[in-house]
Formats: sequence, C-alpha cells, structure tokens
Amino acid sequence: MLELRSVDAGYGTFQALFGINLDVRAGEAVGVIGPNGAGKTTLMRVISGLIRPTKGTISMEGRDVVATAAHRIVDLGIAHVPENRRLFPRLTVDDNLKMGAYMPGARAKYSERLEFVFDLFPRMKERRSQMAGTLSGGEQQMCAIGRALMSDPKLLLLDEPSAGLAPVVVQQVFELVKRIRSGGLTVLIVEQNVQQVLKVVDRAYLLEAGTIRASGTSEEMLSTDTIKQAYLGV
Repeated sequence: MLELRSVDAGYGTFQALFGINLDVRAGEAVGVIGPNGAGKTTLMRVISGLIRPTKGTISMEGRDVVATAAHRIVDLGIAHVPENRRLFPRLTVDDNLKMGAYMPGARAKYSERLEFVFDLFPRMKERRSQMAGTLSGGEQQMCAIGRALMSDPKLLLLDEPSAGLAPVVVQQVFELVKRIRSGGLTVLIVEQNVQQVLKVVDRAYLLEAGTIRASGTSEEMLSTDTIKQAYLGV
C-alpha cells in the first residue's frame, strides 16, 4: 500500500532522514520506534506532505505522493494524527470533526462518518458542543483520531498517540488502536512507548539518528538485544 524508497528529508540545511526504505501493506499495523530526535515525526510529516523529501520516492497504492499537492494527499487515503493532537482549541468537538471532512469525497459521507466516530468514541458525542481546548488529554486524543477518521482514510498515521497522557489513558488509547485496526484500517504508528506499541502492531521498524537500524515482526523486535537493552531495560 505505502512504499518509501531511499527517502532523505530535513529542515533547511539539517538532514533528519537518511535513505529510508519502509513498506506498509494493506490491513497491517506497523510501528516505528526509536528515541527522541530519531526522525520519527519527520517521517510522518514527509508521508503526509507537511514537508517534502529531498531525495527518494513515496507511493500510496502506486500513486506518487511526492508529486501530489500537500492538500490533496488526504484524497489518496492518508490521514495524519499529528504529535500533540493539534486540535482547534476554540472550536467545538463537532467543528473539529467537520474539519476532518473538508474534502468533497468526505463531505458526501459526512453523516455516515460522524456516526462511525461517535460509535467508536461515545464520549465525543457527549462532548460534541464542548470547546476542544477544554477536553482532557485523553479526550483530545480521541477527538484528533476522530477528526482523521472523518476523511474515511485507507491509511491512518498516528504520531506519538500516548505522549503526555496518564498511564491508564495510554492503555485506553492502545485499546482504541486495536479496535480501529480490527475494522480493517491500515495503521502506521510512531511511538516511544515500545512495550505497548509492540503489543498492537504486526511489524516494526527501529529508527535511530534518521536511519532504519532494524525491522521485523513484533516478536522478533521484542527478542532483539538492542531493543531489550535500550528500550525495555532488560
């Protein structure tokens, strides 16, 4: 479904990604793990068109992502839940969800998608008239994921969904990820919480200093000495 080949990217003269090769197949949940500053958020921004690669190719179902205008990438079926949620704090939950359905194709399915999101997140239905900035951290994360799902994506990009959340809420977020993918949606998730994310993904890539250091199934990654020592404290 998604293919990255030899992708370099960065900000001005600073290079953050070096020769990234990554694949996500339809129906999979794939994780990208690694320390702070490894380039994980840059990787997500490159895929969703927020920044452009300086080298390499990105394709979604055979279509050239790099040649697609940034605001049209959502039409390829890619929806991005950014780090720190990035909601519109002075808009209601309802209005934030509407922002996720701004493309013509999504507008046609608006009622159906809203029902889907409210079924997945009943609390969002209860809070629909509340300003997004007054929600709890966990509720804001639900709203951000719901907003992305309003576009009826094929691939959901989740950037650090557990960041800044209490441990009990982190568990809820990962349970939601399981539910989302059980509905057949393909998920690419960037996360520092290695132990949790490897429980919900099929495969994972280890990103360090802008390069892929290792990849494999969740079981293989959990048994890798590098992962055990650096991230699991074993």
